[in-house]
Amino acid sequence: MKVAIGSDHAGFELKAYLKDILEKEKQTIIDVGTESEDSVDYPDFGIRVARLVSEGHVDRGMLVCGTGVGMSITANKIRGVRAALVHDLFTAIQSRRHVDANVIVLGGRVTGKGLAAEMLKAWLAEPFQGGRHAARLEKIDKLEEECCKK
Repeated sequence: MKVAIGSDHAGFELKAYLKDILEKEKQTIIDVGTESEDSVDYPDFGIRVARLVSEGHVDRGMLVCGTGVGMSITANKIRGVRAALVHDLFTAIQSRRHVDANVIVLGGRVTGKGLAAEMLKAWLAEPFQGGRHAARLEKIDKLEEECCKK
């Protein structure tokens, strides 16, 4: 699987930790930055990952900022992106099963490394269930199409 990852300064440490895990699991990684804990603007990195996902250059994306809120808002502005901010294993799994989330968002200042790794692994492995959930996503896609025309 090809995964784009990005973070701001507050998420850098967790992103680096998770990047090592992904590399050990032989995932193909595109790291869009940041490369340190020096202050940066989270939208710059959220947009980069979201566009890679939206344009089909990667299968999935992972974003990390302080709480995850800013990155999730940013990523969800890009057409075709379904970014899920997760704080527990159940939410991570359900975001794939029911919403077909293509970007996982984590809070570097609020999520421990062990839990983050567990959520990411489960999220990457979990398939979309389809069925009635696909019909719901079609409604969201239609709304997105209507709103993006403005």
